[in-house]
Amino acid sequence: MELNDLLHREGIDPRGVLVFRHRPSEPELNRIFPELAAGRPDLFDAYQRTHSERIEKAMLAAKHVAAFIRHGSGKALFVACYEIGKAKSLTQAQYWRVPAYVELRGLGMRGFTSGRPTCLSFQMKKMNFYSEWKGKLIIDWPPPERSWWRRAHRNQFRIHAILEDSALETTMQNWNEIDLTWAQLSVLSNRLQHRLTEWRGIYYIFDSSDAKGYVGSAYGTENLLGRWRQYGASGHGGNSLLRRRDPTNFRFTILELVSPTMPAEEVQRLEGNWKARLHSRYPLGLNDN
Repeated sequence: MELNDLLHREGIDPRGVLVFRHRPSEPELNRIFPELAAGRPDLFDAYQRTHSERIEKAMLAAKHVAAFIRHGSGKALFVACYEIGKAKSLTQAQYWRVPAYVELRGLGMRGFTSGRPTCLSFQMKKMNFYSEWKGKLIIDWPPPERSWWRRAHRNQFRIHAILEDSALETTMQNWNEIDLTWAQLSVLSNRLQHRLTEWRGIYYIFDSSDAKGYVGSAYGTENLLGRWRQYGASGHGGNSLLRRRDPTNFRFTILELVSPTMPAEEVQRLEGNWKARLHSRYPLGLNDN
């Protein structure tokens, strides 16, 4: 069975369908793109509303977009199918006033940088097309690998697998591999959010502008998630030395996890030990105590 068979079953003519296999060229954005597809459909949809002039012409002549993301070599993972609506022209200034593009830029997207005075922004209406297979349907992507969009009727997209669980939610880094920018705190997957509510311990904030760091501990309400949400909302989490800095330069990692039953005094002792070993107290670092 192929993707075109599914389109025919739903009464959609493959001749009017563009198939996208998104893989952002920006490394930071590409790394978290599955999380956008899983938990921030507003940003995912905004990302695919604007394109190069060549794809604009294809979208003006098409009726639907079947959106996938790269899922390893030669494979694509289904996200959603959209009906292409009207297009409006955006200038550079108008483009960068759209809140979704401002947020995507914070996540690493370069966006409207081609030098064109305007681009087209397409309305994209999500369809109820096998929505229960979001993150589960995997198709084979015909070569060449670098061609990230195709016309459905000119290609064969064999169904490779239909997973029991969504691949958008099942893959997650180990706690000691997590390295998040400040902007990425707003696009955490549901699974990672759940784990962060369970984890308590010592965390580290690294300011890439001058390589100074801040050590903190999380053991209260919602544990690490609750503490990091405070930073996501304010940029400084109430810490005096962080208030003077640009949070877009911050990176968040976990130094140590502790037992959920560890007394607060012991967690604070560990926090102080990390401050001493990493020399994070002022003036060498960003801790003021």
